[in-house]
Amino acid sequence: MSDAVYDLSATPAEGQRIKHNNVVYTTVKEGLAHILIPEDSAKPGQSVQEVFYNPIQQFNRDLTVLAMKAYGKERIAQKQAASRARAGKHADKKRKRRGEQAQGEQAEGERPAKSPKLSGEEATESTEDAAPPDAEMQDVAAERAPEDAAGAEQQQPGDVAAGETEANAPANSGGNEAKREPKIPFTILDALSASGLRALRYAREIPFATSVTANDILKTAAEAIERNAVHNGLRDKINISVDDAMAHMYSIVVKELRRTSLSKNKPGPSEKYDIIDLDPYGSAAPFLDAAVQAVRDDGGLLCVTCTDSGVWASNGYPEKCYSLYGGIPVKGWYSHEVGIRLILHAIETAAAKYGLAMEPLLSLSVDFYCRVFVRIKKAPFLVKFQGGKNMVVYSCGTGCGSWTTQLLMKNKPAPNKKGDGIFYKHGFTRAPTTGTWCEHCGSTMHLAGPMYAGRIHSPEFIKTVIAEAEEAPPEIYGTKERIRGVLQTALEEFLPSPEEMEAEADEGGDGTQNKPKKNLAEAKAAAIDPYPFYFHPAHVSGILHCSSPSEPALRGALIRLGYRVTRSHCKAGSMKTDAPWSVIWHVFREWIRQKAPVKEENIKPGSVAYRLLRLEKKAAGGEAAHETEDGSQESKTAEASEAPNSGETSAEKGTDVTKQEVVFDEQLGRYQDKKKYVRYQMNPRENWGPMNRAKGK
Repeated sequence: MSDAVYDLSATPAEGQRIKHNNVVYTTVKEGLAHILIPEDSAKPGQSVQEVFYNPIQQFNRDLTVLAMKAYGKERIAQKQAASRARAGKHADKKRKRRGEQAQGEQAEGERPAKSPKLSGEEATESTEDAAPPDAEMQDVAAERAPEDAAGAEQQQPGDVAAGETEANAPANSGGNEAKREPKIPFTILDALSASGLRALRYAREIPFATSVTANDILKTAAEAIERNAVHNGLRDKINISVDDAMAHMYSIVVKELRRTSLSKNKPGPSEKYDIIDLDPYGSAAPFLDAAVQAVRDDGGLLCVTCTDSGVWASNGYPEKCYSLYGGIPVKGWYSHEVGIRLILHAIETAAAKYGLAMEPLLSLSVDFYCRVFVRIKKAPFLVKFQGGKNMVVYSCGTGCGSWTTQLLMKNKPAPNKKGDGIFYKHGFTRAPTTGTWCEHCGSTMHLAGPMYAGRIHSPEFIKTVIAEAEEAPPEIYGTKERIRGVLQTALEEFLPSPEEMEAEADEGGDGTQNKPKKNLAEAKAAAIDPYPFYFHPAHVSGILHCSSPSEPALRGALIRLGYRVTRSHCKAGSMKTDAPWSVIWHVFREWIRQKAPVKEENIKPGSVAYRLLRLEKKAAGGEAAHETEDGSQESKTAEASEAPNSGETSAEKGTDVTKQEVVFDEQLGRYQDKKKYVRYQMNPRENWGPMNRAKGK
């Protein structure tokens, strides 16, 4: 670090010392943005955390920038297509009117003038036709003209001007500037901005972002954002708001209601944001109601971080989890994926009462937090599927850790009267899918949820983000390699259900053209994840008091039995599979019998391991002596097989699991990775984590 001290207007650089208002700051670089961290006057060279900044969350910020770019490119293309379509309609109307006018003049025996004069009313109408058809684009372009001029000076070589895509970037021909299309507005809200680092990076690294609002309730945070924006030369592109995040978002909702109610014919540009980013210290739950209303309802993107994993991924505070997310957490090693589904359930519930549907695009539990990206769309007919997209979980949390699920409602497809299409009936479903006692070990079952039961990722969206990551310069995105690995793992953990595989085969054309056609939007809305949670072989082995099988050996055994196995992004060594728990326990019993014998005399009679290994059979000299008081072994309902991972699958029906031969084929079980990925976090430094709150006032 140099001892030289520069002014705030100096060109930003890593490790630079800046003096402003008699305070010395150190410049920290992340991505293409630089933020100023004040030095401790008592300890020169050491920084003071007046506003919250955590370098560990660079992965979160890098991923968010790439996800926003992937989402934004598609959205810009959609806006351009809609604009061209409107322009085409206006041009057609204009040509039609001119043709009708010409025909009328010919009918009167008059020669049509080359440039017919129009009446005052017609001239006004024609002028309106000639104007850009997208009123929102036109108005915003006019408002942003001064910002565009200033922003052009800061544009880096080779970049497209902010707010433009390559398709509508200005071009010069023979020294004369070509006619420019109006800018397509693309606005982002960083609702809890702190130092403003996220807003700075969005403004600098997302070329088509026309405006980024950085909001924080703390005055010290707003002052820090102001300094950082000026130092980065982005003050014209970043709007600073000092307000409560909920109040700011609700003010947008009020403005939008006034706009649409007072100006029904030509309401003007929307006040809502294309993207809202919620990254609070703790839970984002209090902000969800305002956020789902303040983001655009034609497919706006909502990015949510929740760092209170002690609430949604543990069993210590079930009452707190219920009050924040409307569901109860689970007792089990898969609690982090349960946490994802609780957060998605909270977002979906917040949106549904306004007729808004939520579509998860990417949902990750990483490090000490959960990060989800969801699309919000006004679609009351899709909201009807919500009851059938949520579930409760019966968990053997104090025993073997197995689970079974129960959907709250049923979305059942049925042919229409003509027989050429499918519609969905929304109704009740029978319960329960399990008894009071675990069918595998006899322990007490516990209730968790309700929580989201649908898919937590969109494979198509993940692929677009992967494409962005592949092109991202590593010197800008320092966590690029890990992002690539996590996205690849999230993509691989998608296990299609039989219905999804059948639908894919139908689209491929396999001779099933006579089947009733399904509405793709409704079919997607009705789809659930039949394999919602992962299991961890090391934990299972701990329950059985045996050495853990290698990942290839266990995976090879399940594959040979006809099941699919993949990784889960939530935890290293975890697995997702379509094999039911009865098969998993059979495989582990065979592992002990074939490869890793245990000392049965050391296993306490009546313990979970004792019952899972069926040692009571040996003690009794015959069949298992254990039977629950209510006969829950036979209490499984007729609908149990309809619930995801309910304990019985089509592969298991009519098959005695204990008679299936188990072969631990390590060669078959090895992943055929063509490239080695950094799939999971490795502690970057000692005692890393969420860090303490900022000390600013």
